[in-house]
Amino acid sequence: MSEKDQKALAGDGAHDHHYEDATYDERRRMSAGEIQDAIRSGSVPNVHTKKEAMEISKAGGWEADALIESLEQEIRDAGDKKGIFDLEFANPKHFTWLLVAFASMGGLLSGLDQSLISGANLFLPVDLGLTTQQNSLVNSGMPLGAVGGALILAPCNEIFGRRMSIIISCALYTIGGALEAGSINYGMIIAARVILGLGVGLEGGTVPVYVAETVERRLRGNMVSLYQFNIALGEVLGYAVAAMFLSVPGNWRYILGSSLVFSTIMLIGMLFMPESPRFLMHKGRVLDAYRVWRRIRGTRDIESREEFFVMKVSTEEEEAEVAAGGGSRRFPWLDFFTKPRCRRAIIYANIMIFLGQFTGINAIMYYMSVLMSQIGFDKYNSNYMSLVGGGSLLIGTIPAIFLMETCGRRFWAIAMLPGFFIGLVIVGISYHVKGTMAIEGTYLTGLIIYEIFFGSYACLTWVIPAEVYPTYLRSYGMTTSDGWLFLSSFIVTYNFTGMQNAMTPTGLALGFYGGIAVLGWFYQIFFMPETKDKTLEEIDLIFQQPTMDLVRQNAASAKETTRDLLAFRWKKVFITGHTARRESIVDTSDGKTGA
Repeated sequence: MSEKDQKALAGDGAHDHHYEDATYDERRRMSAGEIQDAIRSGSVPNVHTKKEAMEISKAGGWEADALIESLEQEIRDAGDKKGIFDLEFANPKHFTWLLVAFASMGGLLSGLDQSLISGANLFLPVDLGLTTQQNSLVNSGMPLGAVGGALILAPCNEIFGRRMSIIISCALYTIGGALEAGSINYGMIIAARVILGLGVGLEGGTVPVYVAETVERRLRGNMVSLYQFNIALGEVLGYAVAAMFLSVPGNWRYILGSSLVFSTIMLIGMLFMPESPRFLMHKGRVLDAYRVWRRIRGTRDIESREEFFVMKVSTEEEEAEVAAGGGSRRFPWLDFFTKPRCRRAIIYANIMIFLGQFTGINAIMYYMSVLMSQIGFDKYNSNYMSLVGGGSLLIGTIPAIFLMETCGRRFWAIAMLPGFFIGLVIVGISYHVKGTMAIEGTYLTGLIIYEIFFGSYACLTWVIPAEVYPTYLRSYGMTTSDGWLFLSSFIVTYNFTGMQNAMTPTGLALGFYGGIAVLGWFYQIFFMPETKDKTLEEIDLIFQQPTMDLVRQNAASAKETTRDLLAFRWKKVFITGHTARRESIVDTSDGKTGA
């Protein structure tokens, strides 16, 4: 652009600022020439509510273009400087895959450390002279430490940001893994497990949020599901690593220390990743947020511009409400009790986590080798057969990656939960079958069914908490959800042996875990909202509606679905009955896209 053109634009801006105070109706009546003048001058209107921003998006309003132009001008004025770690691709969509790949590697580390202890359990207690109770605490030390990691999640996320919190978690993983491999007594192995758990807790609550705040709405459910896929992949890899070192002297040290390789790779990769644009917007750093947005999402297509515009308005509205006394600035936690929208989100997210944890998955994964030995396998074959369970969990996550956004969260939960309940029933029955071969066959059949369906369901326990909280409370909400997830894991894992002795293996698998699955299924039918294909700002509007309105909507939907099932209209229920995906967030009600 020539100096003459720049001066002309500056002159236009001097007399076009009256557009900033125009009302919504006045802006809709503007001529094409006035709109072009406003955009060229970067005359960004004052829009104060996300509802109005949504209406602007649906109307194909020019306000988003004016915002983008004003920010581009700021970058030109300041100079578009890039740091040594600022990667950029010609096609911004390529950045999504790289970002998700490195961030989701935290799931790989989490799953790896969960399953590595399973193989180490066959030798570690004897080498360190641990009692059964001491070994139970070693197994549950990581989820206990993860509760501590969850407690530091909010301050780390708010002070250092999402990216740096993930880097800190990588450092904790590395320290914990090194201490595990070098442990010489009970106290040292407990300390190592707790430090490792701190990294798991911090990373587990940060990565899903980081991904959810960064990727586009059409991919959010699928991309966050990749985190669960990596957890399952890590668990399988952990069993495979254990099998590789079983015959090596000091085997459990190599097994537990192998995670150092992956924590180092993830640490290096995260140095090149950007901060979450929504976090930067939350901190008032609009230009920095736009710089990141331009790198990872681009601004060529209308959807990207509209989403950035709505994100900015929504964040500013939240901050204005807090400043005006509509929320608690000093004690944000209070909003979870005093604001219905926030209260609904925290209850919903944490009930979903409860259903995921108290149906027994982590107890089964941590004690996989022990469970295999209970039904007749020797120590070595117990570890090898653990790959069956871990592999089934991995396979189960694959459909969620591709279909989560197509089918929707609600349909996915209601369809998957009965599947792993059936698996629990078969596992419970296996303990009463006669004959070693029959016991092993029945148990493995039930385990495979349980793990496959749970693998798909488990993705929801990461997707839902990452997307339901408002931006200004997302760090605090994830602290509660993350802490509750790992506290539940600790409770289930630490008490597994005692509960199995008290309830019998059948009573625990079928009565306790299975009973919770049945109750959870009915909860999801009536209380679970659908958030597929929505931006985070649109989800905010969903949680502003009263709970009874949601229950009535879900009851009507469940009634219709039941009638269709009884009439054998299965194609409608499972295929054609799903709401069509939107091409863009600016789609209008008649399916056309606003100009």
